Parts: sequence; structure tokens; C-alpha cells
Amino acid sequence: MEYLILLVFWSVPVVLGYVFGRAAESRHYRSIHAREKAQLQMPATSLKTLLRGADVARSELVTGSVVISIDYFKKAASALRSLVGGPVKSYETLLDRAKREAILRMKEGCPGADEIINIRLETMPLAGSQRGQVTSVEVLAYGTAIYYVKHEVPIGAA
Repeated sequence: MEYLILLVFWSVPVVLGYVFGRAAESRHYRSIHAREKAQLQMPATSLKTLLRGADVARSELVTGSVVISIDYFKKAASALRSLVGGPVKSYETLLDRAKREAILRMKEGCPGADEIINIRLETMPLAGSQRGQVTSVEVLAYGTAIYYVKHEVPIGAA
């Protein structure tokens, strides 16, 4: 009987974490897909050179940062996976969402830019109160926003 109570005591938070975590993750992915679709017109690359050979009016450093917490299910899944080894798929989706969200925030932080070059990503685990415990992940995206010179087209010229 004690083992049954113990099993229920530990399985309820894991199940709740899984259900609510999956719902939040699905909602976040839908938001990411919609915002990525809206940002398709702005190219972003890790190349250090310009994509177009146009005259540059100005450039600026742009950043986007996001902190995403790890839910109970991901913690439980990673604990089980650490016993047998192998990839932790639940953390892979966490990092994918964080990376994509950071890049979107970077793009949204430079309205009017024509492109972003030299994009870099930094990932940092944020520790909890216990040593070695990771509770959140921060991803920082940064790059150079390029604004090209806008050439006026004379009226009547086609």
C-alpha cells in the first residue's frame, strides 16, 4: 500500500507536467510558425558578407534573447534517460523552440532592416538552487542588421 501511495505521489506531478507542458509547447510552436511566416521577407544568415551588393545606409548590432524553463516531465524524462544514455528528445525540442524564438525576437527588434548577417547563437543553462540542477535555458541570438540606401524612383519612370 505504501508503494502505491508513493507511486501516485510521484506520478501525478509527472503526468500533470507532461499534459500542461505539451499544451504550452504546442501553443508556443503555433506562435513561432505564424511569426516566422510573417518574417520570411527578411533574410538572416550566418555569413559575414552581404547577400546583396547594394549601398549600405547603416548597420547596427541586434539581439534577441529568450529564457525557457524546463517542466517536470522534461526533468523526469532526462533523469530516466541519464540512467540508460542516449539523446534526450524532450530537451532537443526545448532548445529548438528557444533558438527559433531568440532569432524571431532579434528580427522583430530591427524593423525596417533589409537583412541580418553574421548571426550567432549563445546557449546558457540557468541553474536552480541545488548544485548541478538546470531549471531554465537562455538562448541569445545576435547579428548585424543591414539597412540599404533607398533609391527614389522618379515619377513617370517605369
